[in-house]
Amino acid sequence: MVVQSPHSLESSVPTAENGSKRVNSQLGKGSPAKDNVSGQRRASARLQAAKQRAEKELSVKRRVEHLDEDEHENGTSSRKKVNVDSEKLELKLKHAQSAIQQLPEISSDRSEPKLNEKVAKMVERAAKIAEGLDGTNAPNVVEKSAHIRVKETIRLFNKHYLHLVQEEEKRCGAVKVDKKAPKGKNAKKGDVSEVDVKGKAKRPDLKAISKMMEKNEVLYPEKRIGSLPGIDVGHRFYSRAEMVAVGFHSHWLNGIDYMGQSYRKGEYEHYIFPLAVAIVLSGMYEDDLDNAEDVVYTGQGGHDLTGNKRQIRDQVLERGNLALKNCVDLGVPVRVIRGHESASSYSGKVYTYDGLYKVVQYWAEKGISGFTVFKYRLRRLEGQPTLTTSQVQFTYGRVPKSPSEIRGLVCEDISGGQEDVPIPATNLVDDPPVAPTGFTYCKSMKVTRNIKLPANAAKCDCKGVCWDPKTCACARLNGSDFPYVHRDGGRLIEAKHVVFECGPKCGCGPSCVNRTSQRGLKYRLEVFRTPKKGWAVRSWDFIPSGAPVCEYIGVLTRTEELDSVSENNYIFDIDCLQTMRGLGGRERRQQEASLPMIQNMDKIDEQRSESVPEFCIDAGSIGNVARFINHSCEPNLFIQCVLSAHQDIKLARVMLFAADNIPPLQELTYDYGYALDSVYGPDGKVKRMQCYCGAEDCRKRLF
Repeated sequence: MVVQSPHSLESSVPTAENGSKRVNSQLGKGSPAKDNVSGQRRASARLQAAKQRAEKELSVKRRVEHLDEDEHENGTSSRKKVNVDSEKLELKLKHAQSAIQQLPEISSDRSEPKLNEKVAKMVERAAKIAEGLDGTNAPNVVEKSAHIRVKETIRLFNKHYLHLVQEEEKRCGAVKVDKKAPKGKNAKKGDVSEVDVKGKAKRPDLKAISKMMEKNEVLYPEKRIGSLPGIDVGHRFYSRAEMVAVGFHSHWLNGIDYMGQSYRKGEYEHYIFPLAVAIVLSGMYEDDLDNAEDVVYTGQGGHDLTGNKRQIRDQVLERGNLALKNCVDLGVPVRVIRGHESASSYSGKVYTYDGLYKVVQYWAEKGISGFTVFKYRLRRLEGQPTLTTSQVQFTYGRVPKSPSEIRGLVCEDISGGQEDVPIPATNLVDDPPVAPTGFTYCKSMKVTRNIKLPANAAKCDCKGVCWDPKTCACARLNGSDFPYVHRDGGRLIEAKHVVFECGPKCGCGPSCVNRTSQRGLKYRLEVFRTPKKGWAVRSWDFIPSGAPVCEYIGVLTRTEELDSVSENNYIFDIDCLQTMRGLGGRERRQQEASLPMIQNMDKIDEQRSESVPEFCIDAGSIGNVARFINHSCEPNLFIQCVLSAHQDIKLARVMLFAADNIPPLQELTYDYGYALDSVYGPDGKVKRMQCYCGAEDCRKRLF
């Protein structure tokens, strides 16, 4: 989506399709202008400046209409005319496109000429050509960095994984129902026993990587020697399956990944095979010795698969063992990944890439259990970044256990006890340190007097919790399926135009999975001061992808009523409807849901310019922790519209969800979704603001 105000639905969404592109996140947020340079929002004076340019923009619209008439009369001649004066016309169309799609209705006179669909497409295409976004100008498209492609691949894996988790949860639900089914002689032909169903269970992570292999979605399907682009020393994987999905280590169980005889041809024709490319150190063998820079690694095979780490037979010099021996002979380094116990990961471990190691020696000896094992001494290559792991202990960073341990504490809880989890504020930048001021904390939305929330909430007849999407009325609104899975307290499977949750009239209780975003804060968040971006937010806890982080809270008001407000940098436009229509350059999301209340949305407010959202959230003086979350060109959060208490898409709740698996102490960010040169000052001139997000693919400007 295109950002109307500092916030918008079109932020970057964690779907594999859109990757890190801006996807309807114009439901924005911000930080004070003087505090948060990166988080500054649109000044309301932009609306006034735009209205002053209205007459000029409408004349451009009329000119395009004349071009359309010429096209009907002269066939394709109108396109030639457009190309003749392309530079001037495209420049005008570019400004017209930006203003017409992003600003309020300029005139209420119904006699004003109205763009028909064909003309609108011409304007949009002309604007894209001018901005270098059209396919005819493909050479100007910037290729995604390796880091972005790695992130998108893992997001795609998480999407597949959560879909398969949902299938498994449905299966488990079927098992519960089956317990009530008749057994023995009274059983019917179609009945399936609980044991039968459980016997068909498969791990969703393994099914996810199988699906990616079938669709050729693995980022690096061919094995490579050395480091892989986009995966730096210190990169964390939250399962072995994630490594397989990227192509970093191609097996979810074996410790040694190696090239087989099939690699004899091509660039590796002078090597001896098999040849190892990566190993995982995870304490699986009793003979392993890990001293960080110097490792003694036990070969594969011969150990007890029940998990007690003991050897039960001799190892053989073949496959992975032979591959590591060949690395000694050829001097080929291998990637070393260390696995550590972690309650944060669904696999129970976190795997960290610790760099390239040279296999300097190998030998065979009798192991602790009396069986022959092969040993390999590996030594870390010099000139690499410092290790982030040390032997068998993995550290994310020093997470405080109590307020007394917090460095630079300036406020123990900015919510004043309103939230179930305290939100401390720290400041190690200012001297003397100051706390966040100038606002009143509020955990629930405030509504201006002239707005009346509708009472047309959907109602399901489920009891206790909703579990059958075929019978739940709310699930049917989401495309006959629940948008969440139960795992980790509730996770959104993928970003949608809108999520329909159970509301106050439904028969289910607060533990229902379809109320996931209604449960308030559950992660320990901290507001902290940064040198260039003002206040920012991070979590002390691991946040899994798809988990709800917080709602954007403030005063729900009409956009037009903020026209006289100067430099309010905390306005978030509720532009879900605009995103669903793909207006103003907004990226449309995948949506299989049946949307009965907006099937005729083209008829809604026909007399109003719908490129600008009618409602917004103003967190300038009243708001919650979301007002401090900064912008990033490579965000780890995304915006999601949610409907629960009613079904008015223009008044949807604005939720922030995790786009990635977020480790503790990593700053939380989302894409404000600004289009460059879309913000104007009181003088009508384009405003520019530098971006300090620090991302590798940073656009350098916030707007």
